[in-house]
Amino acid sequence: MKQVFSTFQEAVQDIPDGATLMVGGFGLCGIPENLIKALAETGVKDLTIISNNCGVDDWGLGILLKNKQIKKMISSYVGENKEFERQALSGELEVELIPQGTLAEKIRAGGAGIPAFYTPAGVGTMLAEGKEVRTFRRKKYVLEEALTADFSLVCAAKADRMGNLTYNKTAQNFNPMMAAAGNITIAEVEKIGELHPNEIHTPGIYVQRLAIGKLEKRIERLTTRKTG
Repeated sequence: MKQVFSTFQEAVQDIPDGATLMVGGFGLCGIPENLIKALAETGVKDLTIISNNCGVDDWGLGILLKNKQIKKMISSYVGENKEFERQALSGELEVELIPQGTLAEKIRAGGAGIPAFYTPAGVGTMLAEGKEVRTFRRKKYVLEEALTADFSLVCAAKADRMGNLTYNKTAQNFNPMMAAAGNITIAEVEKIGELHPNEIHTPGIYVQRLAIGKLEKRIERLTTRKTG
């Protein structure tokens, strides 16, 4: 049985200054929005965040960015966040941009206990500077090290009491691999109940804490069709 926290604040209260966090989501889809808000309220600072992008200016990880709680972002996409761009260009924020597929594999490898791997992505570019490059079968590959985190914050549609998780469609995105790569994984879920074994995306062995809450599920860029 996993511990179920009554508030999101309690679930993140022991995250210290300078911690490295993986945060699930793609754009605003599948982000642990309540855990992020709770983290902002703690005032924790100097965080290194590993996430595909950094939310938008007023939502998701953009809240932490606005509060100057993030020291470094490891991401693949700046996205629609103007504050991200401003802080990166001014030197206020350290940014490590990684090709999206490489970022996903670095996280997956970290969760699988694989220390490093070779990939052709980035060979011959500034992304490969200072990294080992080897040739296999007449093709060059760059060595990329795996990523892990002190804490992983993920969002799931449903959990059971053992911490098994299931995600809703594309909200799955980076969440399962990040759940496996964090020393302590905190899962924000919409409800807790029974799960059929075939439903499970993340085994409970990877999850240490659960917190239940309602999600706003904002849309990053809303486009509607005119009627009439």
